[in-house]
Amino acid sequence: MNDHDPAAILRNILPGYVLPLRGDHGVAHWARVTEIGLRLAELTGADAEVVALFALFHDARRVNEYDDPEHGLRGAELARSLRGSLVHLNDERFDLLHEACRRHTDGKTSKQPTIQACWDADRLDLGRVGITPRPERLGSDAARSLLRWAHSRATHGYEPPMVLGLWGC
Repeated sequence: MNDHDPAAILRNILPGYVLPLRGDHGVAHWARVTEIGLRLAELTGADAEVVALFALFHDARRVNEYDDPEHGLRGAELARSLRGSLVHLNDERFDLLHEACRRHTDGKTSKQPTIQACWDADRLDLGRVGITPRPERLGSDAARSLLRWAHSRATHGYEPPMVLGLWGC
């Protein structure tokens, strides 16, 4: 990430994270979403920096592993609270991050490539909770092309060492 220090962002996120660090919505999930999202950004032209920040914030304020409809908004607002100190995006790019976090569980698709890359990256990791992502629910051919690869990693609990290492986890 260009001007962002993911380890410093994590140091701000984790004290308020109430779920198990290695649980269904914890750091290994965030790391896989980062890895998937960055691949999607390469393939689609999405904003890689926004996608990487989405991976950190989208589930950062979940309060349970099952039903938590407001967690995306709480994650988006956490990103807002760090804007200017640890999150350095102009208004347009921050709005993409906020919208992607806020609406990531709505089950929709977006014509905006960065928002869609965020949502697809998260959906492609559903195998961690026993759900096989449905190709028609993904918003791009690029995401559909990564389905088998991403699903295998999710179902096997793969923890991306490069991402987790950079984060200090």
